[in-house]
Amino acid sequence: MKITEVRIGRISVPLRVPFKTALRRVDSVEDVIVEIHTDTGAVGYGEAPPTGVITGDTTGAIIGALKDHIIKTIIGRDVDDFEALTDSVQKCIIHNSSAKAAVDMALWDLYGQLYNIPVYKLLGGSKDKIVTDITISVNSPEEMARDAITAINRGYDTLKVKVGVNPKLDVERLSAIRNAIGARAKLRIDANQAWKPQEAVRILNQMQEQELDIELVEQPVIAHDIEGLKYVTERSYVPVLADESVFSPLDAMKIIQSGAADLINIKLMKCGGITPALKIADAASIMGVECMLGCMLEAKVSVNAAVHVACARSIITKIDLDGPVLCSEDPIIGGSIFDEKDIAVSKAPGLGIKGIEKITYLD
Repeated sequence: MKITEVRIGRISVPLRVPFKTALRRVDSVEDVIVEIHTDTGAVGYGEAPPTGVITGDTTGAIIGALKDHIIKTIIGRDVDDFEALTDSVQKCIIHNSSAKAAVDMALWDLYGQLYNIPVYKLLGGSKDKIVTDITISVNSPEEMARDAITAINRGYDTLKVKVGVNPKLDVERLSAIRNAIGARAKLRIDANQAWKPQEAVRILNQMQEQELDIELVEQPVIAHDIEGLKYVTERSYVPVLADESVFSPLDAMKIIQSGAADLINIKLMKCGGITPALKIADAASIMGVECMLGCMLEAKVSVNAAVHVACARSIITKIDLDGPVLCSEDPIIGGSIFDEKDIAVSKAPGLGIKGIEKITYLD
């Protein structure tokens, strides 16, 4: 199975409601699609969201990395030369993790098709269903409480609540949500790097003292402040999940070895795809540190790839793969089935994607 052509396209998928965090507001998913074609007729699909405020990857940067570096590295090569192929993708350009992730997952898709086996099975996974949380965007306490009730009525039992916009309101936001939903759901919070270390400890401990029962806090401080992250981890009543601080397996090892966080969040777009995600999960497993499998605002192609990883590694105990259910439509044919909180992995060969509607090709 030789790679004969790589096509680049774009999709635009509106969200049900605006997605708002301490870092940005998004109204639609605007992602880059990669199709890797082969001489057997098999096609591998990948996806990359432009998330410049987190990964530094803009649409133009993703397309440039693909055209100028990554595609040249893989064209004409045999999919069965898999380790060397995926290694070349990671080494042909520094950074640009989202572009690498799109191509890496498309290669895994082809490799599974080559051997007629789903990727999660190829990785040794036996679990075929997972349950995701759903994100509550940061707004006024009253609006967030209403959104939480809506999520509960849709069947969700774990809510990931965005905070960090006007930190003085954050305790009030969580109080409003907890009062509205009672004990019907777990609450996770995501500060998206918005707090200072001492501020984070004060806010988190205040939440727990008010019996808001917070399961974990995601990235309370700025990504590069590992000492600050450790400060919060050592003093907070709430377990700390490192997200933007972890872009690579090496980052994960440094966080784990220094005790800077209690848990690690793996995102394909941060680390560069399935291949490095597996390395992070396996390193965490050796150290006994549980992981979350998360996503950016992505459509189903890339989130589907993350589902296969989540089903393949037991150290991944928490799931934050709500991208497709935040969208108002699904242009992706095939792949995993997203039924609100319940996700059933595709059992078709590879990643199971059959095609994409409403795609605009760049060539």
